[in-house]
Amino acid sequence: MDWSQHPIPPMRLETRFGDRLIPAFCERPRSVWQMVADAAAKNPDGEALACGERRLNWREVARRSAEIAAGLQAKGLERGDRVALLLGNRIEFPLLLFAAAHLGLVTVLLGTRQQKPEIAYVLNDCGARLLIHEVALADRVPDARDIPQLAHRLAVDDDPRLSQFADIAGHAPLAKATEVDEEDTAMILYTSGTTGRPKGAMLAHCNIIHSSMVFVNCLTLTKADRSIAAVPLAHVTGVVANIMTMVACAGALIIVAEFKAADYLKVAARERITYTVMVPAMYNLCLLQPDFDSYDLSAWRIGGFGGAPMPVATIERLAVKLPGLKLSNCYGATETTSPSTMMPGELAKRHIDSVGLPCPGATIAVMDPQGHELPRGEIGEI
Repeated sequence: MDWSQHPIPPMRLETRFGDRLIPAFCERPRSVWQMVADAAAKNPDGEALACGERRLNWREVARRSAEIAAGLQAKGLERGDRVALLLGNRIEFPLLLFAAAHLGLVTVLLGTRQQKPEIAYVLNDCGARLLIHEVALADRVPDARDIPQLAHRLAVDDDPRLSQFADIAGHAPLAKATEVDEEDTAMILYTSGTTGRPKGAMLAHCNIIHSSMVFVNCLTLTKADRSIAAVPLAHVTGVVANIMTMVACAGALIIVAEFKAADYLKVAARERITYTVMVPAMYNLCLLQPDFDSYDLSAWRIGGFGGAPMPVATIERLAVKLPGLKLSNCYGATETTSPSTMMPGELAKRHIDSVGLPCPGATIAVMDPQGHELPRGEIGEI
């Protein structure tokens, strides 16, 4: 089994991160911002972001992001500085992500469930200079004495009387993007692992670009595809499988504030959603809605999932209810910039309990506790 049925672009071995020889796509954008610029060039009038009544096409997204980049620059931020986001799912989230990439900044993503002590630790550990947070989460923001290096903080809200977002959004667009190296860190996501303090996983521009291209090419996504972001955007699935993957194919990302199955089905039907990545429980909650059959979900063709095994009963019910939907098990981690293995849709029914094939460019090994590779069939750590 391999990816021969999919239009995987040519790859070559390149020396990366010191002396590591790694497969890489021959033709690729060189930065996260270049991905945004390419989407705007490829599909300028195509819908890019939608959240409630707010809608932007790719041309507008590129312009708005460049305006925000100018606002960030006006605050004295420069290449390599850390900007922390304590935001829920809202349209400002991807705009800030793209603006930071335009200026060569590093975005640090905080979960909205994190509490004040953990937020203080992360802000100090990464050396954040700016924190942008929800007005509703102001009580989670650490006191100034606990985060002495933080130079600025900015509150965002849907109510313009409470929001300070206009402070950075109303500038003339920054004409020239800051040049970055492919191996420069673009984002930091903190993950607790099993012991000690959370550790920051540093995702480089080339990591994010390759992972997004894997999703696009393995799942055959195009600018006609429409995704719905129902998982937290601050999670690696939200930021890579949703935001950056739709940038890579210049498709549309529909952002919902939180997942509620009844509302999700309404949005998915109305917006003609074609592609999703969710946890299995979310699919099951949708199926449990008594009016599920009343929604026209015929456009939904790709259902990625991860985080847990998909129950066989859920797979079987989805096959009956949505025969045009191909399920794809997508296995990965924060440290791997999302996908490590993926199940091709055409093989899913025959390998219902599998996490799929190694993604293009990935090598999977199973190791013993001493770090030695185990023979095929043995149990160990991936």
